[in-house]
Amino acid sequence: MKSTTMRRTALAIATATALTGLAACTSSGDSGSSGRDDKASGKDTSNLSPVAALRSAEKSTEAADSAKVESTTTVGTMMSMTADGALGWGDGITGTMTIEYTGGTMADTMRQLGSTSMEARYLPDAYYAKMGDKFAEQAGGKHWIRYDYDDLADLGGGSGAYLRDQMQNTTPNQSVKLLLASGDVKKVGAEKVRGQETTHYSGTVDVADLAGKNSSLSASQLGDLKKQLEQAGVTTQQVDIWVDDQDLLVKKVEKGKMATGDLTQTAYYSDYGVKISAEEPAAGDTQDFKELLEKQGGTVAGTTS
Repeated sequence: MKSTTMRRTALAIATATALTGLAACTSSGDSGSSGRDDKASGKDTSNLSPVAALRSAEKSTEAADSAKVESTTTVGTMMSMTADGALGWGDGITGTMTIEYTGGTMADTMRQLGSTSMEARYLPDAYYAKMGDKFAEQAGGKHWIRYDYDDLADLGGGSGAYLRDQMQNTTPNQSVKLLLASGDVKKVGAEKVRGQETTHYSGTVDVADLAGKNSSLSASQLGDLKKQLEQAGVTTQQVDIWVDDQDLLVKKVEKGKMATGDLTQTAYYSDYGVKISAEEPAAGDTQDFKELLEKQGGTVAGTTS
């Protein structure tokens, strides 16, 4: 495998893993909601305004700490993939996901490496991607790539900071925050999701107009969100979410325009509070992403994704 292919593959994996099972875009800060308090006091949120109901859902989903996740993602002609596993966010993102590349140029590249399936492990300071035997032959016999979040931040073109933020800060409730940022959130109505009663909400974010929207987020939250969307090359984002009677997110669909093509992601969340287990792979079978690039003739700071 050529060194340029090794670098491109390693970077594409970083991007793909950032998108698996999580919201496509993030925001930061507290929305100021009190969803679990409402439930604990027996308060009925079914007749609340869409904004008030979503604030409750954002808080409840964040407080749940973990969930099982299933997702499908398509990014233009670059990749389409599925992901399945469990993630926790109580103390940084942790968990394990199995990723299957189902189409696009990324799937073609992975086939050349002998496998279109990959295991990803998320830990507070880094995440790990398990590659096939053919890739290991080109990486000193090691199957795992370790991506330190600080190394990701050193990537050129602004994409590194975006990837680091994705890995460290993204949780399912961020889709709710993104919807609140739209300024025109609406309640679609009651719908069933996999046999479960839910309420469907929808909205569209125009990144260029984001700061001027009548949003339910603070000015600093809107500023952070707009910066992250712009880093990802997103111009518009349509968000649909489905919330159950416990104010927990059970499904979300995001569609957006990105510099790399149209983005579509659907995710299902279940078994909130599930126990999460993610162990660091054996050091002898792990290649650091930064060291891999240096061995292939590149540097982290001098590489763009």
